[in-house]
Amino acid sequence: MIAFDNSYARLPDRFHARLDPTPVARPGLIRVNQALARDLGIDPAALESPEGVAVLAGNRVPDGAEPLAMAYAGHQFGGWVPQLGDGRAILLGEVTATDGQRRDIQLKGAGRTPFSRMGDGRAWLGPVLREYLVSEAMAALGVPTTRALAAVTTGETVLRETPLPGAVLTRVAASHIRVGTFQYFAARNDIDGLRLLADMVIARHYPDLTATPGPYAALLDAIIGRQARLVAQWMGTGFIHGVMNTDNMAVSGETIDYGPCAFMDGFDPDKVFSSIDRGGRYAYSNQPHLAQWNLAQLASALLPLMNPDDREAAVPAAQALVDGFTDRFRAEWLAVFRAKIGLGDRVEPEDEALIARLLTAMAEAGADFTATFRALGEGTPLPAALAGWHADWTARLSREGATPESRAAAMNRVNPAIIPRNHLVEQVIASAVEGDFAPFHAMTVALERPFDAAPDSAYRTAPLPAQEVARTFCGT
Repeated sequence: MIAFDNSYARLPDRFHARLDPTPVARPGLIRVNQALARDLGIDPAALESPEGVAVLAGNRVPDGAEPLAMAYAGHQFGGWVPQLGDGRAILLGEVTATDGQRRDIQLKGAGRTPFSRMGDGRAWLGPVLREYLVSEAMAALGVPTTRALAAVTTGETVLRETPLPGAVLTRVAASHIRVGTFQYFAARNDIDGLRLLADMVIARHYPDLTATPGPYAALLDAIIGRQARLVAQWMGTGFIHGVMNTDNMAVSGETIDYGPCAFMDGFDPDKVFSSIDRGGRYAYSNQPHLAQWNLAQLASALLPLMNPDDREAAVPAAQALVDGFTDRFRAEWLAVFRAKIGLGDRVEPEDEALIARLLTAMAEAGADFTATFRALGEGTPLPAALAGWHADWTARLSREGATPESRAAAMNRVNPAIIPRNHLVEQVIASAVEGDFAPFHAMTVALERPFDAAPDSAYRTAPLPAQEVARTFCGT
């Protein structure tokens, strides 16, 4: 069914705990991502069969799999936790996709592990559907992300504040190695483990660095570059991750761990959704700063490899790389937003200020983030508060060489018409809890083509004040 080859399982035992998923009572298929399955070289029909659903629920371990829970540590909301690890996720193994790249296949909500602490190791239906919808929407938007291969129900109840239906998500990732994975070994002064991990990351994600002098400094530099681009893309879609802890930052450069995440409706740079982010640490506008903070923790973990004889001597070089995130992010951010307002190759010094003025006006007016940028390309009316900016923008466009038609087409390729709006996601979850998955399937299909939605699409509708979702939750 699945051709596994499990490099992480071949690492020493201190990297992971080996265990099988905990079987569930009555597994039921919600959805298989058929296109992704084919990309992984897996027959979708096999996954949809009773035997396949048993695998997706954790009731059957497929041939070749070597299930394990990964060990890692991390800073959570700035506080150091020396041991975290996969508390409700089990890595079945790895496959080589049709593009030649290695991918992890993991069951999320698969039962207790040695890292579960006081948790039950399970997931309820809501977070599973949210992650499926949002991660697949991110993929369609062109943002690097983990993917959802399948979702199944368990036929069991999960107790949170109330009894809720259980579910399991099958997640696919370039890898599940995190900043916190490096911190785990660095905190234990396990230099051999740290080197094994770094060499695996280089071979798997940054193979061009294999023969580079000073490969570990080069690895840090490469990860910084990918994170700068990733967070700039988040900012360009109005996405708020919600839990940018170091254990939720993948060194592959993919978005990972869609817990209390959400896309903004009305633009507010200080917007926070996560119910546990009471101080606004991971607000929209703070995301670049927190990415840099997380990268500083990665740099600290890599110091023993950068200079084995004198860690302190490696600090200036590592600090310079981390400090360089600011300019790299600014360049990536400017590229994202210049494209969003239709600017081409002609770069002018005032472009950044023009973008900043737009965002300020949008914040003051509470203008819808997605709808406003889409309206620029479609030529539909903007809020009155943006009239002055619109005149300056029109003057700036007059100095571009593109025709209005080609510029509009280019803008509509980077400004989505639809996103997984929070109130619609909540409606989908509410229907699914009652046993109706039709809205989930319909939204999943719509989000596969976020740039092409018709003007009358229901998914383009911003929430009414009474429909706005103020808080999102982790689901653990």
